Amino acid sequence: RGKGAPGVRCEVHWSLWEGIYGPHYIIVPILKGAEHAATVTHPLPVAFSDLLPHFLVEPDDVYIVKNKPVTLTCRSTPATQIYFKCNGEWVHQDDHLIERTVDPATGLPIMQVKIDISRQQVEKIFGLEDYWCQCVAWSTTGTQKSQKAYVRIAYLRKNFEEEPLGKEVALDQEVLLRCHPPEGVPTAEVEWMRNEEVLDPKTDPNFFITADHNLIIKQARLADTGNYTCVAKNIVARRKSSSAAVIVFVNGGWSTWATWSACSAVCGRGWQKRSRSCTNPTPLNGGTSCEGQSVQKSACTATCPVDGGWSEWSKWSACGADCTMWRSRECTQPTPGTGGKDCQGVDLQSLNCTSEQCPQTASGVEDVALYVGMVAVALCLTLLLIVVVLVYRRKKEGLDADVADSSILTTGFQPMGIKPTKPGVWAARRPPDLTTTTTSYQGTLRSRHDVASKFSMGNGPLLEPLPNSSHTLHNGKLPADPNDFMNRLATQTYFKTLPRDSANTSYGTFNFLGGRLTLSNTGISLLIPPEAIPRGKIYEIYLTVQSKEDLRLPLAGCQTLLSPIVSCGPPGVMLTRPVILSMDHCSDAVPENWAIQLKKQSYEGTWEDVLQMGEECASDPYYCQLEAETCRVFTEQLGRFGLVGESLSMAAAKRLKLVVFAPTYCTTLEYSIRVYCMDDTQDVLKEVMQMEKQLGGRLIDEPRVLLFKDSYHNLRLSIHDLPQALWRSKLLAGYQEIPFYHIWSGSQRSLHCTFTLERLSLSTCELTGQLCVWQLEGEGQSFSLDFNIAKVARSPLDSEFLLMDSSTPALAGPSAFQIPYLVRQKICSSLDTPCPNGADWRLLAQRLKLERHLSFFASRASPTSVILDLWEAQHFHSGNLNQLAAVMAEIGKQEAMIFLVSDGEC
Repeated sequence: RGKGAPGVRCEVHWSLWEGIYGPHYIIVPILKGAEHAATVTHPLPVAFSDLLPHFLVEPDDVYIVKNKPVTLTCRSTPATQIYFKCNGEWVHQDDHLIERTVDPATGLPIMQVKIDISRQQVEKIFGLEDYWCQCVAWSTTGTQKSQKAYVRIAYLRKNFEEEPLGKEVALDQEVLLRCHPPEGVPTAEVEWMRNEEVLDPKTDPNFFITADHNLIIKQARLADTGNYTCVAKNIVARRKSSSAAVIVFVNGGWSTWATWSACSAVCGRGWQKRSRSCTNPTPLNGGTSCEGQSVQKSACTATCPVDGGWSEWSKWSACGADCTMWRSRECTQPTPGTGGKDCQGVDLQSLNCTSEQCPQTASGVEDVALYVGMVAVALCLTLLLIVVVLVYRRKKEGLDADVADSSILTTGFQPMGIKPTKPGVWAARRPPDLTTTTTSYQGTLRSRHDVASKFSMGNGPLLEPLPNSSHTLHNGKLPADPNDFMNRLATQTYFKTLPRDSANTSYGTFNFLGGRLTLSNTGISLLIPPEAIPRGKIYEIYLTVQSKEDLRLPLAGCQTLLSPIVSCGPPGVMLTRPVILSMDHCSDAVPENWAIQLKKQSYEGTWEDVLQMGEECASDPYYCQLEAETCRVFTEQLGRFGLVGESLSMAAAKRLKLVVFAPTYCTTLEYSIRVYCMDDTQDVLKEVMQMEKQLGGRLIDEPRVLLFKDSYHNLRLSIHDLPQALWRSKLLAGYQEIPFYHIWSGSQRSLHCTFTLERLSLSTCELTGQLCVWQLEGEGQSFSLDFNIAKVARSPLDSEFLLMDSSTPALAGPSAFQIPYLVRQKICSSLDTPCPNGADWRLLAQRLKLERHLSFFASRASPTSVILDLWEAQHFHSGNLNQLAAVMAEIGKQEAMIFLVSDGEC
């Protein structure tokens, strides 16, 4: 009788098994009942009948993934039967898949049984920790049990129990990012990613992953800045945590102090300074800037130069043999020192003695020869002088007496005299192509105003008649087109940095009636007053603005460029009175905060300080009037100018213009917003508007002005209040910064930064939010973002700012001035003469609020004409002659009132 499963009746049968050793008979138990095991009815060889079965393959632990069943396998030898038992219950015989083989080496029978376990079978078991299965193998000797194989349902939850959090850490600091993966079976494995790239601690030992799946960055490097993600995975799924932004910042450190500068004063009390920069290291990724001042100033005293002075003359010496007596003096009262000037003049004087004092000497043969030689030399010199005069007069006869050749002064531009064929007015126009050595030129110039009836060019008391009926241009040729003019300028040594495009340059031909050059939309103009150009001469004058990329003005310490660099010329032309160059500046116009200098470039290319604001001397060839946003330079020498400011305190501020642009069209998920931070001058704004027009950008909100102080703090920009469900910023940090020195030094023409946004759906068209721009520990500005990115219509602000000025680039003669020429002459003759009760040019300057410049006006031959020149420069676009007439009426000069001048006189 065999041994059966508990509670199951067992019957015994005889079975014949044919083995390699012949037929043998064995007794095999057969299970009866609902749950039966697989049965083998073959006998075992007698030689192996006493062997217990042993397992060749035992079932292993398995996981059910989703709804796919798993297979358990059991293989044993020698075995008469094998059956599976799962969670204490026998598996039905029909669920077994049986396979029989024979081991060729031993001849023993091998029996393999497989069963499938479904997800439903495992889920039916409740209250047990695990679902397990075990196989049992029988032989004639006994039974053997395999190891238990656990069957589990595999899964991985979606939510992490703990996700990594973003951090801002200092350089070389240790960083710990925590991660507790979701619950899962089997337990999830964890790996870390930086910017979607898997981190491998084996290749980069700076990273370490702990046993509980946390990531440690041992020493934070700049390259470790990025988005870190914890990834959990098992056989079921792969889960990613939300990204944690790690920003490695660098706090700024001061460099060593530079050496002290030379004393600013040549004589007496001044100051010297030294500077250091926040570059050891430079702050990065939001690191704190250096605390303290970058510039130190110290008072100094320079020894004043002492100019030499002559002592008294000594007494005359006794009369010598040559009938001459002498006396001397010395440069000792005082002796020149510390770079002072030496005495000017001679230190020795001689005087012929009287006949009584002169010793008598006999005239010998030597004296006769000397006298004959002196007479011969005198005759030769007289003949040579006569020849030179005759040659000079013959050459002079071929030249026009009214026109002088000024080719040396004008660097290639030749003057010419013009006499109109009929009464008219002068205006700028393109001169004809004069190709011959001597060419006549006659014609009229177009006027901006209709003043033909007011101002006659014929002979009269106002204009002296020209002595000849025709006027000629000698040894010169005027350009036929603007490109020829620009190319000719660029070939001159001094003009290598002039722009070749005519958009940045204006030029015209002018005579003694003067005129005006204007660069539209830049705030730059050149006023050439009447009588500034000598009568009988004609100059071709240009005006241009330089690009910072083409010409960089050297700055030192805390100096900053406050204006565009403007060139007018040609240099060297002779002017009889100052012209007025007007250009924008971006200082806060608080004089006590600044030391402002006017710089001019010399012919050699070096920049020289020609004027210190507040220390002007009336006799200097330069004078400057600083208004709230405009600088007006009076100069009798044309050239290249720039206004440079040096802050005297941290309260000094520059005006910055903030302008925001965005693309007009957007077909992708990404959308960029460009913010320009530039000097508040019209020429820079014009350049940015033209550039954005080519890029297809549209203006967002109205430009704002920000006062940027010399406090060494950076400019910070950030975007807020974006709808998180529709938009997100691709910027790792919460803000962007522009370093202080980049703005203050003007190293870039128009500093700007870009905010790249990403919309989560192409259907999103509305963009709302706030853009903030502010200086750390200073004031700020905010822009409202509220527009539709799908709209094609251009912003109405674009045309307003692109076409602010439509004035004519060049105006010559009366058309360039508000005040008629004759009226101007009457005002000057009336007010130039001092009046006892003060009703003269001084009262006019006071009424026009120009009394600060009285000393400058007084140094001019006609103070009134300079005042009117300044009025013309200030009010060219908005001048109101009625207001000027009212001022004249207040002064009491009725005979010079503008509205009483007849049309015929004008």
